Amino acid sequence: MSSEFDYGAEQIQVLKGLEAVRKRPGMYIGSTSARGLHHLVYEIVDNSVDEALAGFCDLIEVEINPDNSITVTDNGRGMPVDEHPEMKIPAVEVIFTQLHAGGKFGGGAYKVSGGLHGVGASVVNALSDWLVVEICRDGNIYRQRYEKGNTVTKLEIEGTCKKSKHGSRVTFKPDGTIFEETVFDFDVLKQRLREMAFLTKGIKITLEDKREGKEQKREFHYTGGIKEFVQYLNRSKEALYPAIIYCEGKVDGVLVEVAIQHNDSYTEGTYSFVNNINTPEGGTHVTGFRNALTKTFNDYARKNGLLKEKDANLSGEDIREGMTAIISVKLENPQFEGQTKQKLGNSEAKNAVDSVVSEQLTYFLEQNPAVAKVICEKSIVAQRARAAARKARDLTRRKTALETAALPGKLADCSDKNPENCEIYIVEGDSAGGSAKTARSRNTQAILPLRGKILNVEKARLDKIYANAEIKAMITAFGTGIHDDFDISKLRYHKIILMTDADVDGAHINTLLLTFIYRFMPELIRQGYVYLAQPPLYKIERNKKVWYAYDDNELNKILKEIGRDNSNKIQRYKGLGEMDPEQLWETTMDPERRVLLRVTMDEETSSELDLTFTTLMGDKVEPRREFIELNAKYGELDI
Repeated sequence: MSSEFDYGAEQIQVLKGLEAVRKRPGMYIGSTSARGLHHLVYEIVDNSVDEALAGFCDLIEVEINPDNSITVTDNGRGMPVDEHPEMKIPAVEVIFTQLHAGGKFGGGAYKVSGGLHGVGASVVNALSDWLVVEICRDGNIYRQRYEKGNTVTKLEIEGTCKKSKHGSRVTFKPDGTIFEETVFDFDVLKQRLREMAFLTKGIKITLEDKREGKEQKREFHYTGGIKEFVQYLNRSKEALYPAIIYCEGKVDGVLVEVAIQHNDSYTEGTYSFVNNINTPEGGTHVTGFRNALTKTFNDYARKNGLLKEKDANLSGEDIREGMTAIISVKLENPQFEGQTKQKLGNSEAKNAVDSVVSEQLTYFLEQNPAVAKVICEKSIVAQRARAAARKARDLTRRKTALETAALPGKLADCSDKNPENCEIYIVEGDSAGGSAKTARSRNTQAILPLRGKILNVEKARLDKIYANAEIKAMITAFGTGIHDDFDISKLRYHKIILMTDADVDGAHINTLLLTFIYRFMPELIRQGYVYLAQPPLYKIERNKKVWYAYDDNELNKILKEIGRDNSNKIQRYKGLGEMDPEQLWETTMDPERRVLLRVTMDEETSSELDLTFTTLMGDKVEPRREFIELNAKYGELDI
């Protein structure tokens, strides 16, 4: 038989030590993209936060060094340096070279820990070009160095420190042969570290960038914990009442903290955490919270005559409209779905949160009747708007079933019916829409022109959204439905491309469209189906040759290559409508030559993403001005 059918013991590969991590890094940190790169920092910081949760640490310092390595220092107990009884090597070396090793198993060193599987430090070591750990403990400073996960020096005493001083310092440089991107982003780290500081009441976390030209430092320290977190998230909105509703308690070994405040928006912002780990898919703790919230408010509204006998109960969605809430639980043995820790499964967490919130929320409402009335009245208005939205949605469904042409009349659809091959361009204006319809490849490219700017969904309830003609056209064209009716399997195009003018108005329309998709169809972004087209800013002609430049830097580069003189004819495009179909095709729509930007979202900093949309699209002007002033340096300067 051919050797390709041979299958014996010699074909079974055994990966020893940390080889498995270097071979399949995605299994341990999610990806080798920028997201995975930053995850390395979180793993080391999580270990320091665990020391803080255990009561032994109140300061964590994170530094981005000039060579783009990272240093994390804490004033915890310092990692153990004595010999491990089984491995016969220093305990710190076990921590950095053995998977599933640490003080997080058995409940001895840590009652509560974010690092469930004990792989954090060893994974960071395995995926680093080099890593150095320094420990101050018992009057000595210990040091050990590793390269690509392998120990290269013994644990050595390199100096002395005061007996009262203690802590650990870890410095590492990611391996450029593993990561697609090895440059750390200060803002990405800033968002996650700020979140950690909110969730660990009283801890101080500093972040300093020491790279040349990027020098800056931020400090995060919140004595109010998650109450301050809610205030921070609501700062771009108008709070309906000044108080933060705060519930805290411990049931069956589960420590529960919940903070709530309603605002004048129509979107819910509930963020859940287990041992400081973000759980974007929720879990039992969120279920317990929602049960308690819905039952308590309905009981209060009935008891105080805000809901009559004939009135239907408020739904959880009605009560949560415009609510910002943080749910944080800490427990000894969390059961997550996978290493990514997306969803909590412990049944005791559900009961604990339900019990604590039910009791303390009931007490708060009775003590604060004015606040209770404001929330109940907003919920009742939301209930009526939801009923109106349901009627509008049902009417749309009936029309779709009865009409022969269910798709929007202005949609120029493609002939291929396989969503994997199909893409839809959402185009600003009839003029650009006409050019795009002529330019497109009719087999796989659909065109949907929009008239003007769509409704700002950040300031509208569901009934107004269903009544908006431009939004209805998009909902129908995409095929997925929105909100609770959303079904990704019905998506008609695997590329949704927003194509607007390369100016301020175009950027505003893109933001309005992205706000709608993020709020009502976020799965489209999560699964990578949303893109931004990049039309050129300039057309350069010289001796019958043509070049296109997508920004000022590219224009200058082209002019430097071809020479700067009067024989150059430079056209600055003011909009897509200025291009004829051939130009639009070859610059913006031809799959072989176009430039597309995929829209992505990071679940680990979802609260910051929500805040950004609210800041840009909400009613408050001052936070928007601050945001623009802070981020203007990243925009293109058009002179």
